[in-house]
Amino acid sequence: MSGAAETQGLADRWGERLPRRLGLLSAIAVVIGSTIGSGIYRTPARIAEAVPAPGWMLGVWVLGGLLALCGALTYAELGGMFPRSGGVFVYIKEGFGRMPAFLFGWTELVVIRASALGAIATVFAEYLLRSLGYDPRVYADAVHYVAAGAIAVTGICNYIGVDWSALLLNVTTWVRYFALLALVFLAFLLGHGDTTHFVQADGVVHFEPFVASLVAVLWAYDGWGDVSFVGGEVANPERNLPRAFIIGTLGVIAIYLLVNVAYLYLLPISLERHSPLVAADAAQLIMGRAGVAAIGVVVVISTFGTLAGSMLTGPRIFFAMADAGLFFKGIAAVHPRFKTPSRAITLAAILAIAYVLVRRFEGLSDTFVLAIWPFYALAAASVMVLRRRDPERPRPVRTLGYPLPPLIFILSAILILAIATKASPRDPIIAFSVILTGIPAFLVWRSRQPAKG
Repeated sequence: MSGAAETQGLADRWGERLPRRLGLLSAIAVVIGSTIGSGIYRTPARIAEAVPAPGWMLGVWVLGGLLALCGALTYAELGGMFPRSGGVFVYIKEGFGRMPAFLFGWTELVVIRASALGAIATVFAEYLLRSLGYDPRVYADAVHYVAAGAIAVTGICNYIGVDWSALLLNVTTWVRYFALLALVFLAFLLGHGDTTHFVQADGVVHFEPFVASLVAVLWAYDGWGDVSFVGGEVANPERNLPRAFIIGTLGVIAIYLLVNVAYLYLLPISLERHSPLVAADAAQLIMGRAGVAAIGVVVVISTFGTLAGSMLTGPRIFFAMADAGLFFKGIAAVHPRFKTPSRAITLAAILAIAYVLVRRFEGLSDTFVLAIWPFYALAAASVMVLRRRDPERPRPVRTLGYPLPPLIFILSAILILAIATKASPRDPIIAFSVILTGIPAFLVWRSRQPAKG
């Protein structure tokens, strides 16, 4: 079937051509499953190093959760209004027009999605090698190749159908969620920790490192907005999308705080800051080598599930771009048999494999956060623009506490990006340079394409 024919299909009343097969439970699983991946296993050591006081360290996780919740409350309104594939891309386009939306899609294409997939796959590979008895620091090259293989496998799973992707995501999501709950329970039952760890500081906390550490925490929390990207495949979206945003985000916040309390109970902050694979070290204190093996399996399942979730959601952005006439039309193809955006999935997988073969975890995760948060904030701001410009438009759900959630979210994003840029300007400069290169790309593209949307 030709590319032109593949892109044809009957659209529903929201203009969506992909079948709506994801129910509420699957939509919540997208939020939780796309969030609980590598971050909770990899970033606590970075936070403890930057914020070497227990109360303040836990405060970073609380603050990150509150910011994610503000975003989820804001996106709940947008999701109910625009239940389309592409999520954030659609929200920005509706609020601010084609060029800002193109810049988001361009940045997703060039750096964001590939960085996210690469960072998740890297942690999957590290824990898989460690669970097999190989030190990932010694076998650093193998980490890259195993990560690339994982990206390829999840790409294939998503290619052959959203039902298979949803099943994989549902199973791995609830396995890892209850495994983390079990880790918390066993930590206090068998861990022989010490409550004095909650007051033993290992240094002085400074404002700039505290704010900069939010970049790492926001990487761990990222995923709360991913269900927006598959909004075009959620059934009864005016009801299910807003609920998925809020319920899923609250579930993530709860388990993250419990797990970090458990880590701190087992390990004083002076040790946690030097424990990059903190979940494995915590499990060893609970059950010895058997604990290390068990948590290794959990992390492998967790990161693989999150990788599958990110591969499910991310390509829908490229699909939405192409569908709006802002990218090659062939990328909007719907596979005639599998009913998936097959070419968009293939493109995302190829780019992610290229990134993971040449970059390390820290560079991947920081670049991702710094590149995507300006657009998260812009999408949140579209709520305010649309409230003024189109007040009569039906809104199945309105942002609770409006206008505080979008205002807090936007101002916090600006502050975090400013502090992160001052503390370590290299990654922000790379991220913002990529965004800016999208302007001439948009002008060239617009000159060659008829106006649409």
